[in-house]
Amino acid sequence: MEITITRTFDILKNLEVNHSDKDDILSRSVKGNWQKVSTKEYISKSHSVAYALLASGYLKGDKAITICSNRPEWNFVDMGLNLAGMVHIPVYPTLSEDEYSYIFDHSDAKIIFIGNTQLYKKIHPVVEKMKTPMKVYLMDDSKDIDCLANLYKTGEENREKYSEVVEKIKQDTSPDEMATMIYTSGTTGTPKGVMLSHRNLMFNALGHAKKQTVTCRQKMLSFLPLCHIYERSMNYEYQIIGISIYYAESIATIQKDLANCHADGFCAVPRVLEMMYFKFEGAGKNLPGIKKKIYSLAWNFANNYDIYNKNKFYLWKRDLFDKLVYNKWREALGGHEMIIVSGGSSIQGKIVRLFNAAKLRIFEGYGMTETSPVIAVNNPAGGINVIGTVGEPLEGTELKIAEDGEILTKGPHVMLGYYKNPEQTQEIIDEDGFLHTGDIGRLVDGKYLQITDRKKEIFKLSSGKYIAPQVIETKLKESSYIENCIVIGENEKFASAIIIPDMSRLHFWAAKHKITYADNQELAKNPKVIAKIHKEVERVNETLAPFEKIKRERVILTEWTPTNGMLSPTLKLKRVKIQAKHSDIITDIYK
Repeated sequence: MEITITRTFDILKNLEVNHSDKDDILSRSVKGNWQKVSTKEYISKSHSVAYALLASGYLKGDKAITICSNRPEWNFVDMGLNLAGMVHIPVYPTLSEDEYSYIFDHSDAKIIFIGNTQLYKKIHPVVEKMKTPMKVYLMDDSKDIDCLANLYKTGEENREKYSEVVEKIKQDTSPDEMATMIYTSGTTGTPKGVMLSHRNLMFNALGHAKKQTVTCRQKMLSFLPLCHIYERSMNYEYQIIGISIYYAESIATIQKDLANCHADGFCAVPRVLEMMYFKFEGAGKNLPGIKKKIYSLAWNFANNYDIYNKNKFYLWKRDLFDKLVYNKWREALGGHEMIIVSGGSSIQGKIVRLFNAAKLRIFEGYGMTETSPVIAVNNPAGGINVIGTVGEPLEGTELKIAEDGEILTKGPHVMLGYYKNPEQTQEIIDEDGFLHTGDIGRLVDGKYLQITDRKKEIFKLSSGKYIAPQVIETKLKESSYIENCIVIGENEKFASAIIIPDMSRLHFWAAKHKITYADNQELAKNPKVIAKIHKEVERVNETLAPFEKIKRERVILTEWTPTNGMLSPTLKLKRVKIQAKHSDIITDIYK
């Protein structure tokens, strides 16, 4: 039976009608064991949360924050809040005290749900410093701290009293009312509260659900943070279809969790797929004789795989390599062919080709928090996979390219605005309703969107020539010897790069070339290593215009992570902070 889904909680009705017998609609890995939640339990606990919140005196429009790792309880709270007419504000567990303090006060939230006692110890002191401290609930069971278990109990005690109230709230809730507020992680400036409506969320989730080939009989692993709109939107999509969602224990257990639950796919950012790519590559390094030769042939074939080539001999070759090599990769990940959704930043073409050759089909998409988030996505399972683009816009999503190359979009996916910030809302959404993404792009063949750079990240050399750093950085990271990098040179005569090498790759290379060293610092300063990295840079320079070429590079061993503030939670470079941290290196480059 088809259920109209325009509000988040309509998903629960859809599950009740079409997938009521599911015993694992949500699951969580705890010490290697899967704790499963049935559809009936999901619906019941979500309503219990709503009844308890209403019984506690919270009103329609009140706001609540969640800070936790991915787990079924996130969904109980998410749905419970919206059933009570409240607004859900999910926040990253990795923010600084200053960032928490700003969001807590700016959001006007009245409740905060915290995942575990470790997070509680970090966050509760910040709550106590607020002008108006929030009510705190722990998601884990606790005898000392008020927790979700108590809320469920209160909800059950008030089920009869508030069930009709919740039904009335559901009837009266417009799809255009705010359902959530998400604070942009941002790479510069103060976080902004993006207000998204029920319609925003459901239009987008339904839009990419139409491209999904996984069915309600299959499973998807979830490990990207649910507090980010990208994973959250996929989380809704899975539930709309009735797909079982398995939440990984941590980033470190992804491969083990994929294998244990025999998942049919997952969402990732390019960095995760890069790491998997290098593991696949490394698996062939120490094979003996003919096996190494076969692996090398299969590897080269996959790196250049063409999804559009239907030649019988070509397909036979792919099937042969699949039997000899690629199926071993899938076995390590649980044994299934997969759908992998990639977003957050651009992904190298060779990785897309290789994964698709191995039937680990990558759906590369593009969007932003302000667009709920997906604007466009490729669809290899549907035969659409134009390498170097993010595919076609979602159905019902209007797209156009401005005169300066900026990507503009309009439709039901565009946010309500920034909370308490009408000025910046007007800056990003014009009078015609088009949202200005801040990204530069073009349409390939008139319909496939290609992102070329961030408008704000493009800089000008002293010669007046413009440099698009992201394009060059993506090319540099195609080298297996370069883990991360930043291209610099604003107002300078030439472009340069600061490079973080892949030390595990350098260790292997050094052993092969009989280079001895006491530690990583000594290895990184070795003239042969510096020459090797320079050679990798020169390889990229051959593909660039003369003014774009990297004239100088410096190798560093400092890590850039979300924890130390050099990367956003979605692993994007925080350019201003990185350049400030390494100002001495930049001065040395241009002195």
